[in-house]
This record gives sequence, structure tokens and C-alpha cells, in this order.
Amino acid sequence: MSHRLYDAHNHFQDARLGDRPAELMAACHEAGVVRMVVNGVGEADWSRVRALARQFPAVLPSFGYHPWFIQERTPDWFAALTHFLNTAPSAIGEIGLDRWKPGLAYDGQEAVFTAQLGLAAERNLPASLHCLQAWGRLLELLQAGPVPARGFLLHSYGGPVEMVKSFAELGAYFSLPGDFAHARKERRREAFRQVPADRLLIETDAPDQRLPEDRNRFPLTDLATGKPVNHPANLTAVYEFAAELRRVPVATLAVQVEQNFLRLFGGL
Repeated sequence: MSHRLYDAHNHFQDARLGDRPAELMAACHEAGVVRMVVNGVGEADWSRVRALARQFPAVLPSFGYHPWFIQERTPDWFAALTHFLNTAPSAIGEIGLDRWKPGLAYDGQEAVFTAQLGLAAERNLPASLHCLQAWGRLLELLQAGPVPARGFLLHSYGGPVEMVKSFAELGAYFSLPGDFAHARKERRREAFRQVPADRLLIETDAPDQRLPEDRNRFPLTDLATGKPVNHPANLTAVYEFAAELRRVPVATLAVQVEQNFLRLFGGL
């Protein structure tokens, strides 16, 4: 594929990808990936994200506390987050709300989320948002504001199609993962058919959200467990899936996604 490709959300720092970043990045470069937003999930991996950004020009670092890990935060977590944001041009994420994960406490999630969202708004930085089974509450918090003037990303948007318009009016972009190509994800595909063209982005969420096997261009396993994981170079296949879903040529989609990505993440 001879297009300039942009991964709006992945976790290139994740240990499941192994200690082989140069090998993986070379494959991404060969596939046409020119920029990827690499999202930290907590204090434990922010240094790794920053190191990858310093090693690879394609990496746009993003620092944030994922709701799955907020119970691990130190008393100085917010100062640490501010420090990392000061050390490199970066985004904020992955942050959000989660009422889906079994055993995960909801207490504290909103406070941590709104603190990080407020920081993104104060600095006008793009924020990458996670949400599972809390879409109504997320909309209320975003409406209460503030939100970054440049907008924010609803990564792997899985909310109702009826809410797309309300989120878009607040400045949302919506990133489509390859996992939604599975037949069981028809409801989520329908939402992405309704996303405005100027609000659509593409993501791998690597090493998560694997494509169906018949679309998996870059098979990869976790060296520690032998389990299959999603290769970030599979972004090419996600673009192809998105083009089919939207019923546009891949070349047309690639131009639109580039414009959208640069509008949200440009200048970082």
C-alpha cells in the first residue's frame, strides 16, 4: 500500500510486543505508517513511551492514566504526568471511564479522568479517551467541560450510533480498530458508517484488537506466552477494512484520514 498511514491509537510500549521495537517499526515503515500515537496507561510505562518517541520519529507520545490502572497511582501522579508532558511534545491518554471490566472499582475514575481532561483543555492537547459501558456519563462530563479546543479522540468508539452526533458536536474524533471487522461487531460497524468523514480516524490498538485471521497481514506472537498479538503494521489492513465499510477507495480514505489526523494531532 503506497499511502501515508496514521495510527491514532496503539500501545507500542506494551511488553507483549517484546523487546524488538526496531524490527516492528521497520515493518511499519515499510507498510507506509508515518505516525503513530503511542498511549501510556500509567506511571509504570510513561518512561518507556518517552524513550520510544526519542528513538523513533514516527512515535507521538501520549501520557495518561487508564482507568484500569488508577488504583496504582502514587500521591504525586498528577505532578509526574505534568512532568512528562513538559519533556516532549505529546498528547494525553489513554484516559477514560470503564464500567465493564469485572472487579474494577468505579470509585475514583471520574476524578482522575476529569483532572486529566482539564489538563488537556488547559494546554489544548489532544486526549485519547477509553470508554466501556459508561457512554451516557462520559457525554455528561464532556458537556460539562472543559474539553481541548482542538478536539479529542474516542478510541475504538463502541457507543450507540445515536450518540455519534452529540459527541461530534463537542469535538470528538472516532477511531476504528481492526477488531470491528469480526462478524460479531456489526452494531459497532454501523456506528462508524455514520461517523462524519472529517471525524474519522484509524487505529490498531496493537497489541490488542486483532483482525480476523483472513485479514491479518502481519502475524505476531507474544514471545513470553506464545499467544497471538496484533502487529502495529496491520494498520494497512485496518485501512482496507475501513474503506470497505465506508464504500470509498483506500486512496480517498487515506487522504481524508491524514487531514483528520493532522487537524487533531498536528503540531506535536
